[in-house]
Amino acid sequence: MLSSSPHPAADAPPCLIIGCGYLGHRVADLWTTAGRRVLALTRNRSEELQKFGIEPILGDVTDPTTLTVLPAASTVLYAVGLDRTSGKSMSEVYIQGLRNVLDALPSFERFIYVSSTSVYGQIDGSIVEESSPTEPFEESGKIVLEAERLLRDRRPGSIILRFAGIYGPGRLLRKQAILKGEPLMGDPEKWLNLIEVRDGARAVLAAEARASSGETFIIADDTPVSRRDFYTHLAKLLNAPVAKFEAGTPGVPISRDTNRRLTNRKAKAGLGWLPEYGSYRDGLAAAI
Repeated sequence: MLSSSPHPAADAPPCLIIGCGYLGHRVADLWTTAGRRVLALTRNRSEELQKFGIEPILGDVTDPTTLTVLPAASTVLYAVGLDRTSGKSMSEVYIQGLRNVLDALPSFERFIYVSSTSVYGQIDGSIVEESSPTEPFEESGKIVLEAERLLRDRRPGSIILRFAGIYGPGRLLRKQAILKGEPLMGDPEKWLNLIEVRDGARAVLAAEARASSGETFIIADDTPVSRRDFYTHLAKLLNAPVAKFEAGTPGVPISRDTNRRLTNRKAKAGLGWLPEYGSYRDGLAAAI
């Protein structure tokens, strides 16, 4: 839970969301409910955002000519993900897109960057915290880490939130495969690390209120879970066939899947944040 904090002055600069998707939309809901003015950069969702009291700004992080209208803001939430239909590469979106936005923003008080725990490459099931080595072996993790380093170089006071896998209403991992009874690829004994989307949104507001300049936090729930236990429980809740697993296709090398257990101790201690859905069992029940 997040305890209350004072509301900003009525004439405070607006909040700005760059990447108002699954997570960003829920942060916007919290801000608008608190009476704050929220603007969001969007390529094509103006009408949808307006219905929720969010003021749209038409633009694209990969096109700097569209970013000249970005306003000064009290808090900037940067939560851009890769839209695979855009035709842009992950590097263009995550690295060059971030560079374009940092070049265009006139001023802000807080910059909160939603990163990913893909920056960690551990494969031994060990416990991972913020200070653990960041040595990703997957290309996506390397790009995310490069984007973090760009941000630290350009805006060292920014707050970086490394999110575990986000799930919640409307986003259940592997739901369609489970419903169809299709086998799930990968080692069922390796760990999943998750965060329910509403808890993630509350973590953003906690970081805005309480994080010290330049800090990094892992945002995950209290309960790493094996893939077997997670998907078995999900199948039960969906009244679907029992989850089945396959290690891989004969003759095809299996990638080195990451395998780690994230701890949220620093976020809980430093931000006064406690996940309402501390376990995947609580979060799945609420989502379904």
